[in-house]
Amino acid sequence: MKLKTTMVALAAAVSIVALAGCTPAGGGTSNEVDPEISAEIDAALAEITGQVLSTGPNGEEPSSVDATVVTDAQAEEVAAMGLTAAIVMHYGGNDWANAQIAGLNAEFDRLGIDVIATTDADFDPATQVSQIETVLTQNPDIIVSIPTDTVATASAYRKAAAQGVKLVFMDNVPEGFVAGQDYVSMVSADNYGNGVTSAYLLARSLGGEGTIGVIYHEADFFVTQQRYDGFKKTIEDEFPNIEIVQEQGIAGPDFAGDAQGVANAMLTRNADLDGIWAVWDVPAEGVLAAARETGRTDIKIATQDLGTNVAIALAKGEMIVGLGAQLPYDQGVAEADLAALSFLGIDVPAYVALSSLPVDHENVLEAWELVYNSEAPASVRDAYVD
Repeated sequence: MKLKTTMVALAAAVSIVALAGCTPAGGGTSNEVDPEISAEIDAALAEITGQVLSTGPNGEEPSSVDATVVTDAQAEEVAAMGLTAAIVMHYGGNDWANAQIAGLNAEFDRLGIDVIATTDADFDPATQVSQIETVLTQNPDIIVSIPTDTVATASAYRKAAAQGVKLVFMDNVPEGFVAGQDYVSMVSADNYGNGVTSAYLLARSLGGEGTIGVIYHEADFFVTQQRYDGFKKTIEDEFPNIEIVQEQGIAGPDFAGDAQGVANAMLTRNADLDGIWAVWDVPAEGVLAAARETGRTDIKIATQDLGTNVAIALAKGEMIVGLGAQLPYDQGVAEADLAALSFLGIDVPAYVALSSLPVDHENVLEAWELVYNSEAPASVRDAYVD
């Protein structure tokens, strides 16, 4: 499968036209927004669409996924090598992780690479270290992984590298690792850009003014920090009439439950709070639950990642006003391809990133197809309100 980068960029650009501050029927987020403010924000979104605003964990400039494509002829060469791979996740079961794994499995299948293990550490570094050590007893040629903690897991990944395993990372790189020496490459979404995108979408729903709360990831985790940085800088620099009145971190592993507790406290402490930003869709689900529990279904919520539950809320026009989406399926394909290219002796970039996809009520169904390489599930399609 070849990455559909041109189609994704085009569709993202087209979606901006639809992101026009419309008021969906039946939604709890209905409000009158100054059309001039909406137009300015839509223009800003259009300007960044297709760009990557992030840099890599060591300051690397981003490379396009075009540099990762494996041709059919190259795939035949790789298949003849009889390679094996393991997928070592930080945690699983959510839409993002499922899509990453699906993309990896599909592309490894095309490449003739046998996936011998897929693990889920439930965001616990000690569990992940143990899983890496267990996987290494199966002598994989490739490990594709996302470290739960860049320091605590580094020695386990170092052991894998010393064993001759080709390492490709998602989103995060262990402390002290050097691309091209200790690992092949790292693939990520434009997480800084996703933070910027979600800031614009939340600001548009608020008409450029109001008070908001921020729920961030309280961990040394590169990509979630980038989201927070992109969101906060955009709000502070571009929207002086939007005030961040409270910030609180969550560490998990119960990210939805933790965010629900934080959001409950925010809404109780700030009776006139207009909006809340959550660092990804699972914490945003907790914010949704808190808003319903406190009767604040007028709150505006922005986030990152197009999970099922936030997609349903977007389709209904209920509280979730927009998000910056990743392309996890395509990221998985790119990770598999980078591993394959390394076995062919081809130099690959240290950092590959895919641009942010702005999503709101108007384009949620089309965005789902781009993000997951499949039609939106019935639960999302049936929830859509014109």
